[in-house]
This record gives sequence, C-alpha cells and structure tokens, in this order.
Amino acid sequence: MADSITPSDPWQALRRFTAARIALGHTGISQPTSAQLDFQLAHARARDAVHQALDAASLAPSLAAAWPGSPPLLLHSAAENRNVYLQRPDLGRRLDAPSRALLAAPHGGEGRHDLAIVVADGLSALAVARNAPPFLQALHARLAAEAWTPAPLSIVEQGRVAVGDEVGELLGAQLVVVLIGERPGLSSPDSMGLYLTWAPRVGLTDERRNCISNVRPAGLGVEEAADKLHYLLAQARARRLSGVGLKDETDEAATLAQGGTGAFLL
Repeated sequence: MADSITPSDPWQALRRFTAARIALGHTGISQPTSAQLDFQLAHARARDAVHQALDAASLAPSLAAAWPGSPPLLLHSAAENRNVYLQRPDLGRRLDAPSRALLAAPHGGEGRHDLAIVVADGLSALAVARNAPPFLQALHARLAAEAWTPAPLSIVEQGRVAVGDEVGELLGAQLVVVLIGERPGLSSPDSMGLYLTWAPRVGLTDERRNCISNVRPAGLGVEEAADKLHYLLAQARARRLSGVGLKDETDEAATLAQGGTGAFLL
C-alpha cells in the first residue's frame, strides 16, 4: 500500500553518490513520512553535536597515543560554559587565566617550537572525538622523519579557531594548527576542520589562515587531509607565511606527476 501512495522518484539512483537530501520522493504535494522523520533525526543529531560537551580527560589518552611526546595540556577558553560559549564568540577566542599561566612556563619561549597542535571542540565535540586521533596519527607518520620540534599537544574546551593564536604565541611556536569541530550540517554532525597559521599571535584575522574542511569518514579522509596539511606545513615554513599568500597546490602537483597539464580546458 505504501508503494502505491509514494511514487518512486526518477532521481533515486543518484542518491548513492551523495548524502545530500535529493530524490526524497513525495506523497501528493508532501514529503513521505520516512523522509520527514529522517530530517527530524538529522536535525536532532546536529543540535546534540552543538551542545555536547568535550570530555577532554577521556580524549587525552587517545590523542597522546596518536601524537607521542609530552602529555596533552588541558586548557579552557574564557567562556566558562557552553551557553556562554554559544552567545559570546569573543570569549571562545581567548584562554582563561589559569590556561595562560600553564602555557607561560615551562612550556613557552620565543622560537622554542616549530609547530603547535591545538584540538578544540568548536561547534562539534563529536567531530574531534571521532576524527582527531586517527588524523593526528596520520600526520605524525608524515612528520616523524623530518626536522620538526613540536610543542606539547593542547586540548582547549569551549574553544574557537582563533584561540590557537594565543596558544601558539604563548608556546613560542612558528606555526599553529587547530583541529576543531565544524558547525554541524544535517548530514554531517561529525565534520572536523583544520586551520593553519604562520607566526600566530592574538589579534590575527582569518585571511592569515589556511583551512582544510570536512575531515570525516564520509568527507575528506584522514590520509588525504594529512597529505594536504603536510604540504601546507612545509610550504608555510619555507616561505614563512600562511593564509591568502599560500595555496594548496597538491592537486596540481599530482596532475603534473601523472603527466597531465593541469589545465582544465586542454
């Protein structure tokens, strides 16, 4: 009976190529009940991801295993809780006083580290809990044989992207990379973003950063994301810049390596 009142959508075959809500079908002029229920479930998962607290203490051991070295530093932004964090983005961009004191000594010092890694909950703690450990493991494998002096890994609760600037500045790092949960979509509550900044310091704006987005199993895989970030890290250190002056040219390099021209029209 259900088949007789819910005609199949001619685009149905295309759904295997995307998680987007296409070819949902219809019953009369309305969506089928199943599509409406799926939408409500996805919306609830997105809301849960925004409000879910980051369990930093539980996450720290898996991050430490993926990124060997000093134990992770547990930090907190100036936003004292989730409600404040969501209403005051400015507080999520700065550390609280105890966290600043923790970084000032003995970990900090001008030029002491090449690279600082910051893991922050952002708008989806779920995203970093799922994706940060395997991504860090993949990145560490690429950097281990190179001459990098990393700072201790930092975990920031109630943190936004720009909080990495203060962490990097206090640690005296040349580069900072922030792994952060992105704003959840209706089909992607677990999407993680990567933000790279050369010479981090408080007050920088977004044109100074490079971003790699949508790192998750159904999006950009951790191995490919690690390749892209590895390339950007090497270029940023060699050219001493990041942001609009630094482009991700990994796709062009791969095309040339395969004998292609890299030109769309040729």
